[in-house]
Amino acid sequence: MAKNSLIPRIRTTPSPARTCLRRYHARYAPEPQSAEISQLLASYAAHPPRPITLSSLVAYGQPLTPDSLLRSVSYVLSEIPRRLARRARALETLPFIVGTNPYVAKTLKAYRDSFQFLATYPAVTTLKENAKFTEELSQLVESHRNDIPTMAKGFQECAKYMSPAQISNFLDGAIRNRISVRLIAEQHIALSRVLEMQQSIGLTSHYGIVDMACSPAAMVKMCGEFVSELCEATLGAVPSVVIEGHPDTTFAYVPIHLEYILTEILKNAFRATVEHHYRQHGTRSTQPIPPVTVTISPPPSPSSPFLSFRVRDQGGGVSPSNMARIFSYAFTTAGHSSIEDGGGGPYAAQHVGGSAAVGGGASEEGSLFGEITGKGLQVGLGTIAGLGYGLPMSRLYARYFGGSLDLFSLDGWGSDVFVKLRSVDQAGNAEI
Repeated sequence: MAKNSLIPRIRTTPSPARTCLRRYHARYAPEPQSAEISQLLASYAAHPPRPITLSSLVAYGQPLTPDSLLRSVSYVLSEIPRRLARRARALETLPFIVGTNPYVAKTLKAYRDSFQFLATYPAVTTLKENAKFTEELSQLVESHRNDIPTMAKGFQECAKYMSPAQISNFLDGAIRNRISVRLIAEQHIALSRVLEMQQSIGLTSHYGIVDMACSPAAMVKMCGEFVSELCEATLGAVPSVVIEGHPDTTFAYVPIHLEYILTEILKNAFRATVEHHYRQHGTRSTQPIPPVTVTISPPPSPSSPFLSFRVRDQGGGVSPSNMARIFSYAFTTAGHSSIEDGGGGPYAAQHVGGSAAVGGGASEEGSLFGEITGKGLQVGLGTIAGLGYGLPMSRLYARYFGGSLDLFSLDGWGSDVFVKLRSVDQAGNAEI
């Protein structure tokens, strides 16, 4: 017998057990902070953010002077760290298994780092110092661009450790905090740039990021053109947009907020209309696609600070079984995104495109987290999916200044989305 035959063979392929082990990833607790920074964060988090009225926020630019700009930067350095500290504390109080998720831990580290940067930043007393601070603040704002998608990815992986209500409440708080931080920061950045360019703020309707003569009709046209390109590239057809009511109406508002709300509503309406039309008449039909109608209503009287508009589509509506959950982050039927699906349409999926289901759409009831975390967040014309988080986040934006967003459905026919927005210049006592 040859000697080699007595030597046991060495297994060259991995065992099933070893293969399984490779599928798991080690979890580590977030890195601890220094004692000094931890105490500073606790001190800021112990004091709730000081509310600021909308009129006060606009007042930094009425008129815009070096003194008013330095008062603005003082507010930024005192207020934003408070809000970042409270969000960091909220992340720290999550269940341990959730807090150790790499995506959640990454978000926590980002909040801590930004808090430390702003809380320890020296006082800004000159315009030259403000110019340097503004540049750094712009970079900080940009660095937090993907915080919510990153956090949502973590919750997607830890969904079994928290209830849908807990996740929704946490995301609501995180998104409201994000809106407030970006609003305060971007308002100061905008005012700083105007003063640096030595433009007279009195000759424009803009006071920082607030447009005192914001035109809803112009915003509808702009958002409609953008969504039309997405819809054409994805579905091969586009409904027209008809603007009714009072298209010449203007009001004081933050255009970027209105842009987000309109884009999300129009994405849903466009997809619902085209897919319902395909179901009724086929993809090769020459029947005209019904338009999406936007009706604008100005404030009824000088004492009423609300502008309203309605977006109406003929996209088949939302089934009664889905209506109660259309504003839930944890609800979607996006695993069935074909035009033959009758499971509630884009309003049920909370997005336009069908990529929202957790786990790649394997189950009928997944989660909006796929919408938030998926590659649909990339602004490409190849898909009409996911620039944002659909109806829940649109409603948060509308409510932020004391407005509202409601959806009413006529099942089998279409949906109406009613939006009421508070005019900033008439909301002196409204707090953010």
